[in-house]
Amino acid sequence: MDDTRPRKTGEVLLGEDWVSPDSTAEELRETRSKSGLVALNRSPLARKIIIFNLMALVILVAGVLFLNPFRDSLVLQREAGLIREAELIAEVFEVQLHPAAPGFDYAAALQEVKLGAGVEVYVFDPNGGLLASRTGPEPTPGETPGGVRSTVITDFLNAVWNTVSGVLSFGAQPAQEIDGMALAREVFPGARAGATGSHTGQGQDGGTLFAVGTPVWSAGEVMGVVALTSAEGEIDRLVRYEREQILQMFVVALLVSIGLSLVLASTIANPLSDLATAAEIGRDRDARKVNPGRVRIPDLAARPDEIGRLSVAMRGMVAALYDRIDANEQFAADVAHEIKNPLASLRSAVGSLRFVKKEEHREKLLDVIEHDVRRLDRLVSDISNASRLDSELVKEEEEEFNLIKTLSTLGQHLGNQAAEKGVDFITDLPAEPILIRGLEARLAQVFVNLITNAISFCEEGDAVRVWARRRDNRVLVVVEDTGPGIPEQALTKVFKRFYSDRPPTHFGNNSGLGLSISKQIVEAHGGVIWAENIRPTAADVTSEPLGARFVVGLPI
Repeated sequence: MDDTRPRKTGEVLLGEDWVSPDSTAEELRETRSKSGLVALNRSPLARKIIIFNLMALVILVAGVLFLNPFRDSLVLQREAGLIREAELIAEVFEVQLHPAAPGFDYAAALQEVKLGAGVEVYVFDPNGGLLASRTGPEPTPGETPGGVRSTVITDFLNAVWNTVSGVLSFGAQPAQEIDGMALAREVFPGARAGATGSHTGQGQDGGTLFAVGTPVWSAGEVMGVVALTSAEGEIDRLVRYEREQILQMFVVALLVSIGLSLVLASTIANPLSDLATAAEIGRDRDARKVNPGRVRIPDLAARPDEIGRLSVAMRGMVAALYDRIDANEQFAADVAHEIKNPLASLRSAVGSLRFVKKEEHREKLLDVIEHDVRRLDRLVSDISNASRLDSELVKEEEEEFNLIKTLSTLGQHLGNQAAEKGVDFITDLPAEPILIRGLEARLAQVFVNLITNAISFCEEGDAVRVWARRRDNRVLVVVEDTGPGIPEQALTKVFKRFYSDRPPTHFGNNSGLGLSISKQIVEAHGGVIWAENIRPTAADVTSEPLGARFVVGLPI
């Protein structure tokens, strides 16, 4: 599961940047060769990422088109420009007008005025009669923004815009078609009254028309009215041009969004697909029972995100699973080995019993058979308890309990057992309670194993001491005895399954699983357990031990 190749950390891994295990590299390579950057037809997650990103972009652009007041702004700007132009023309007339010189030629004066492209000018007398009119030069291609632009995309966008606008404005009164002269006459009354005004209408081709009117003053009287109308559809072309600009940005943003979505989908969907493929390969191999091998999960630990955490968690889970499988295989081998010894002894005793004639020899063989049967019974019972321990530790619910009370109860019960053997039993427990969370019955089993183990190694006149102390965020429970101690070479082996180092007189009375089970229970509670010898001085490790000490540390 480990890989010694150097790997950068803190980077986002794309595509095949993860370290591919040898056993699944070929299968994943075949799958990846068919998918490219990201397989949209095989990855619902990638499709969702792209669709959601595009939906957000489309909603944003639609909101800009419908909510952006650039049309109103253009209308106001164009209206202000026409008003200013009309006022300038009126000022030109006012300068040339003279009360004592009647018969002023408005048409000649109007010819001297420079007009904007597409603008129509009408000069009315105070009674509404038309004195003069003139039309500005035709707009040249490109003079008005968007004047000659027409593409399939922009036409489609305008069609969509008009359709949606029509739906949103359903029920509104349609604008009446009007020409420039009629629109100019609509602004005449206001200008005749001395005020500059404007009016908007719809031309014969459906384009928007603007008209403004302003009075011509002379000697404090209104001598006429100057009315200007814009070119039909001028504002529409400006709005269309603005929409085209937005559309161009939308197309660019759309392409960038699709590209970034593909990259994002690649960084998310591809690694997840690789993790799923690796797990499916292992599942299919196990189902076929043909060269199952080990499930190899891609190593994405270098990713600083949830996918990296998922890879680490899955690799740890698979490693723990195989460790458990290996442990079960080793346990089965150890069980077979341990059972073979009493079975071999039984076979030999039963075979010898057929040929023995003397009664005393037959009694000895029967004692051996009885001893081996008891040994097998004890071994099978301990093996059964050990095999159920894992599942029971997972299924049972942890509860908070007072550890000191539990130790006191055990001390009262086991103290009688020690007294029967002539061993002094001493407890040194704090008066205040120490509350921990765990499985009280299982932890009690640990302390029973340690105390009975200590009593079994003691002779008459020896002592066993149990004491507990709280240390910051943990509690230490220590079981000491004044027995022979533990051989140095056995200090690292006492917690192994089926290991037992006892005097010959105790042969067969212990399965060697007690300390192994105790270690398993303590570690399941997040604690530690170790064994050491009690020596007169810590400086001299070669001195004869004064006894053995087992220490259990549990978190609070």
